[in-house]
Amino acid sequence: MRFWDSSAIVPLLIEEVASAEIARLFGEDLERAVWWGTETECLSALTRRERESALSQSDLAAAETGLAAFLNGSFEIQPSLEVRRIARRLLMTHPLRAADSLQLAAALQLAGSEPGALVFISLDERLKLSARREGLRIVA
Repeated sequence: MRFWDSSAIVPLLIEEVASAEIARLFGEDLERAVWWGTETECLSALTRRERESALSQSDLAAAETGLAAFLNGSFEIQPSLEVRRIARRLLMTHPLRAADSLQLAAALQLAGSEPGALVFISLDERLKLSARREGLRIVA
């Protein structure tokens, strides 16, 4: 199973520098997981681009449809006291933003006692460094 960070999902939905590589990784993925806030994070990135006129309304609509399809085929880690507890520890240990700590906490909860067995896909360098330090396998 692979855990997909929001930063790696957006290039699947709109054309970005990393889109080809991320599409290749997606094509190899048989099982994927995301955290509960992924939809909101991705929509935030997409609507920001639309407000900045970097994305048309029709491209935004197509990206939203692609996001729904991606999420429909994903296992979603729900909010829980355990995820919040892990996120708190991560904030005290790593230079992460709140949403990134929750996202990484969700991945660590999914990995359980074997973080090295879970592949973490992200384009966020700070988040990847923290995930690597927590023992997750990093891709992208």
